[in-house]
Amino acid sequence: MNVNICGVLISKKKNIVFGLTKIFGIGYSTSLKICNKIENIKNKKFKDLTSEEIIKIKNLINKINIENELKIIIKDNLKKKISLNSYKSLRHIKKLPCRGQRTKTNAKTRKKLNHEIL
Repeated sequence: MNVNICGVLISKKKNIVFGLTKIFGIGYSTSLKICNKIENIKNKKFKDLTSEEIIKIKNLINKINIENELKIIIKDNLKKKISLNSYKSLRHIKKLPCRGQRTKTNAKTRKKLNHEIL
């Protein structure tokens, strides 16, 4: 019932362009680029794919940082920013918005979320 691509289970009923977006690190535009590199695949569903096409998709995806690799890179970048002891890093540590948004009435989501920084 599901197709396993790079450790992510995707339903066979899904369109390929939208199914690939279930993988962390692949958005709509990246999935379109992947589908354009493989001929006549854009409008298909996963159940219509041959094994060769699935292998081609996996090979193209392996060249991109996705899932755990990407999460590790993001976490390392955040650690670097925090180690600078700048205003932005202090906002990260206090779990407040760091891009100039107001906090008197908004930013409730950012305050609520329990982000792991270290």
